[in-house]
Amino acid sequence: MVTLSRRRFSDLSEKEVLALAIASEEDDGRIYRTYAMHLHADFPESARIFEEMAKEEEDHRTRLIELFRARFGETIPLIRREHVAGFYARRPIWLMENLSIERIRAEAAMMERDASAFYHKAAQHSSDAQTRKLLGWLAAAEAGHERLATDLTGNIPEDARDEEEAVAKRKFILTWVQPGLAGLMDGSVSTLAPIFAAAFATGDTWQTFLVGLAASVGAGISMGFTEAASDDGELSGRGAPWKRGLASGVMTTLGGLGHALPYLIPDFWTATTIAIIVVFIELWAIAWIQKTYMETPFLRAALQVVLGGGLVLAAGVLIGSG
Repeated sequence: MVTLSRRRFSDLSEKEVLALAIASEEDDGRIYRTYAMHLHADFPESARIFEEMAKEEEDHRTRLIELFRARFGETIPLIRREHVAGFYARRPIWLMENLSIERIRAEAAMMERDASAFYHKAAQHSSDAQTRKLLGWLAAAEAGHERLATDLTGNIPEDARDEEEAVAKRKFILTWVQPGLAGLMDGSVSTLAPIFAAAFATGDTWQTFLVGLAASVGAGISMGFTEAASDDGELSGRGAPWKRGLASGVMTTLGGLGHALPYLIPDFWTATTIAIIVVFIELWAIAWIQKTYMETPFLRAALQVVLGGGLVLAAGVLIGSG
């Protein structure tokens, strides 16, 4: 086994510190261009700013190279972040798909904060006046980038910012709210008939709970896989299939468990009364979500959901009683 030793920052020569800074600027410029690529389709103004930040990183790299040539010649040592003990590392989140703009802003702010601290430390490490001047300037520039990344929307025209916020809201609704709402509706309504039919057919709360648990989990798995397989999200813009499947599956299961859990209570009528109350709370919650996120008029949503749920509940009770 080969053990790779890492150098301490305090042991680096000024030549190696400059080489490390050059490599770091190159890496950060690539990351910003990757962020810009991720954001280009839905957030063009933010993508433009990240492109500009990448160009500034390239300018920083050019200045560092010019200084290195003036002091040490043409050959730049190969030294990178991973070669220095305790040096900051870049988390490879830019490799992930469907990064939110909020996550990108936070990561960019952290990157610039790390870089600014590095240049402050490197400036103190240098005995050359010209090098100290450049490193100090770079520390201030990276601190400015940190403020830019933290409040990126402040540099975007208001109409473009409003458009980006609308796009982000739409993606959130399509990826999480719509599949989750469909799952909650399915779980809350489709499990009513089997649960209440089992309750009134057996009069046994434990058996009813087991039926409800099986129906809820089974429906959740089915809805989750169905949602994930229905659309890869590439053309529709509905987001990653696994996110939609997770939202739909979890909410379907919760929708069914809501009125199955009361049957853990041994007394039949107490459990049934609480279950019916939970059902109507679920149905009104669905109507509220439809109004808030799907812009469905509340009365129409309430009529559709509550009336439909009430009919399914009645059907389950009648079948179980018969």
